[in-house]
Amino acid sequence: MKILPLSTKILKHGDDLAAVLSAAEKFEESDVVVVSSKAIAMVEGTVIDLKTITPTTEAENWARLGSRSAAFRQAVLDETKRLRGRVAGGSPIAMLTELRPAGMKGSLLVPNAGLDQSNVPAGFAIGWPFDPVASAKLLRKLLQEKTGRRIAVIVSDSCCRPRRWGVTAFALVACGLDPLSSQIGKSDLFGRPLTMTVEAVADQLATAANAVMGNGDQSIPAAIVRDHGLTLSDYCGWVEGITAEEDLFNGAF
Repeated sequence: MKILPLSTKILKHGDDLAAVLSAAEKFEESDVVVVSSKAIAMVEGTVIDLKTITPTTEAENWARLGSRSAAFRQAVLDETKRLRGRVAGGSPIAMLTELRPAGMKGSLLVPNAGLDQSNVPAGFAIGWPFDPVASAKLLRKLLQEKTGRRIAVIVSDSCCRPRRWGVTAFALVACGLDPLSSQIGKSDLFGRPLTMTVEAVADQLATAANAVMGNGDQSIPAAIVRDHGLTLSDYCGWVEGITAEEDLFNGAF
């Protein structure tokens, strides 16, 4: 499998992302393009100007816990509400939010409702595209038109994992690729049937791509995954979450 970084200029609101990415590398049939959710949000203009936000008492209380401003905390609360979520807990560093975006099965646990202040000008915050599924569908359509190739698109974000240092990536949306592959009923090395194993295909590809994309000043907002051996499909939607009751770690602490 090959991971090809797509280096670009610094993206801004209004840029034609499909044109920028297709100019960065020659695409081949069945390529999977992993694109940062923040890159899509930037060109779509969903960056948040924190100066325009009036913090509530709840946001002020969160701000007292750490270095994040009350305006940023309010932006997190607003985005959490928009994504039909709740604040599940938090620390001086971040607010742990459980989100249930329209169209997603189950829920998703992420820090700060997906908002970040990296790779945007001072005083601003950036999160996910307003509608990541629609964004992925459109980007895939435009890339296929420009390249003449059938491809898949994964919209990714980076995130910390509990009890682990550092960030990996996960897939918010997959378009043109089944994001999960059930191994239930297949045999292990000793012939025993697997009872709960589901391969998180889209998440695995997102993290593989993130290894070359980075999270700093690399200006590599996307990467092509090639020679992956996967079959493209007509799937286009959120990568499914699970309910709290289905979670392996539910009630563990």
